[in-house]
Parts: sequence; C-alpha cells; structure tokens
Amino acid sequence: MIGRLAGRIDYRGPDHVLLDVNGVGYIVYVSERTLMELPATGEFAALYTDLVVREDLLQLYGFPSLQEKEWHRLLTSVQGIGAKASMAILGALGPDGTARAITLGDWSAIRAAPGVGPKLAQRVVNELKDKAPTIMAMAGSLDQVIEPKPINALATAQSGAETRQKPTASPRAAAQSEALSALTNLGYQQGEAAAAVARILTDDPEADTSALIHAALKSLAPKG
Repeated sequence: MIGRLAGRIDYRGPDHVLLDVNGVGYIVYVSERTLMELPATGEFAALYTDLVVREDLLQLYGFPSLQEKEWHRLLTSVQGIGAKASMAILGALGPDGTARAITLGDWSAIRAAPGVGPKLAQRVVNELKDKAPTIMAMAGSLDQVIEPKPINALATAQSGAETRQKPTASPRAAAQSEALSALTNLGYQQGEAAAAVARILTDDPEADTSALIHAALKSLAPKG
C-alpha cells in the first residue's frame, strides 16, 4: 500500500499531478482545492495517498493532510460515493467544511459538490453524522502529524541546504479537538458537543479553544 509520496511535480493536469519520486513518475489524482494549493511545476511536494485497486484499474488519490485522507475513506464508505464524488465534496468544502456540514446535518452543503444529488447528499449526512465527531476530535492530533506542508527530503539532499520546518500544529484543528475533549469530559455526548462546536466555527472560524468552550457551554445550557 502506498501511503505517502514526496517528489518533484513534473506535470499538472486538470485533476491530477505527475510526481517524480526518485525517477519514478506517479500520477496522483487530487481535488481542485488541493491542486490550487500545490506548488508550481518543477517544485517539490508531498501528498498522503489512497490507492484504489480494481480488476482493470490502479489509481492513486492524494491529500495534503491525514485528516482529509480520513474523510475520504469515510465518504467512500457510503454507497454511491466513489473516489471522484469524494474528491468533489472535499474539493468544494475541504475537510473542515465537510465535518461541519455532516455534523450539523447540512446536506445542502454536501449537495453543492459537483455530481452529488440531493438523495446522495442526504445519505452521506445520515450515514456519517455519528462518525463525524470522531474525526473532528482527531483533527488536532492528526495535524500534529501532518503539519507542516511536507518538505521533500530530495530537495534537501540536492541542495545541501538545511530545511526549515513550519509550525507543526494547526491552531484551528487543535482548538476544535481540545474543545471537544473538554466538553465530553464535562459529560456532554460527543455528538451534541461536536454539533455545538461546528455551529460556533461556522459563525467564527478563528475562535480559539477558550472561546469555543465558552460559546459551546452557552449553546448547550438548558434554555429557560
């Protein structure tokens, strides 16, 4: 199983890149969002990958983070959602947007992805709503593993220069994960805690851990 590739981008197609890894070229299909975020042709990049194996087909799909790869694996577990539909959803919403839409039951946001109709969007939400909080809670630890954007070791070897790494954690993902952990420790069910955090992040994407917990507690408090 090929789980990660790092190399030079030799070619950029409309939905894929050709990645040269030690002289071997790998065609890796990516979402439109990921394609826009990747560096230019000739530069080095790394992607986490998922290999689709069929009787007459081998295709690699690439993701900039482990969190996004986990969402891809969840999405493709839904009947009717193949790799292309999953990439369309992730390309339209990103992993964070996908998490919020599913947690909040917002199937219309899923439907906004090209090629995903209303019935299929509702099925995605219905089947994954209970699983979404788990991935949301993992986001912080996953980002600890996957951030920074991977720096290619080949580039370092060729230049002889010391690579400089970016910060290893995504503040937004860490805040989300920490807030969910705090809320569940306080006795709230993971699903209701995740829904509260998702609603707050929709209104205030830059909320830190303290703000998330405070707003979530206010939201979850009994009314009247």
